Amino acid sequence: MQRILATRLPPAPATVLDVGGGAGVHALWLAERGYEVHLVEPVPVQVEQARAASNAQPGAPLASVQLGDARALPFADASADAVLLLGPLYHLAERSERITALAEARRVLRPGGALAAIGISRYAFLLDGLASGRVFTLPDRLELVTRSVETGTVAEPFTTAYLHRPDELVEEVRAAGLEVDELLGVEGPGWLLEQFSRAWADARRREILLELAELVEAERDLVAASTHLLVVARRPS
Repeated sequence: MQRILATRLPPAPATVLDVGGGAGVHALWLAERGYEVHLVEPVPVQVEQARAASNAQPGAPLASVQLGDARALPFADASADAVLLLGPLYHLAERSERITALAEARRVLRPGGALAAIGISRYAFLLDGLASGRVFTLPDRLELVTRSVETGTVAEPFTTAYLHRPDELVEEVRAAGLEVDELLGVEGPGWLLEQFSRAWADARRREILLELAELVEAERDLVAASTHLLVVARRPS
């Protein structure tokens, strides 16, 4: 994700809104790179975590951290150079709500400003179930996988999520009045390795996994093999 953002965002010190930014994992990294980053998050405990992490980074703190909703952003029109939606879309089950969030991102972007929006692949639970073996060992996993592919919805104790097909995610971004530049697969197929954690812990193998993810990130035949789909778009000038 950081490699993608480093080459797609406008140069620092641009103003970036990290909407649904959680505890600040991406926001804090961008602040260290010289960006003016404002984090908005609907979960109070994560807002407090982001504030604490920002205070622990006094040389490059976040510009602001606040409670907020992707569907009603507390920012003025055309006030940001870039908006990150790296979580909200897959937590909004209804298409109309996702379009509202995307339209809000368009509103606060300056003309020509960049959007990076994430969706979860429609096939993520199917691929994970096979790669992990859970489809064979957990009694309800096959039912969950079938439902996720057929309906795009997943409801589990830890999350409720909507899963996008690649063209569907692109269409929703365009429906909100944004111009799509790219559709990328974030992880690439390497995450399906049976011993992925072991490979990722090895510096040389990790670099190979990252290089391979970059190699095929824009290949439409492989995009949906990633867990996360990323649309890079712009507000029309």
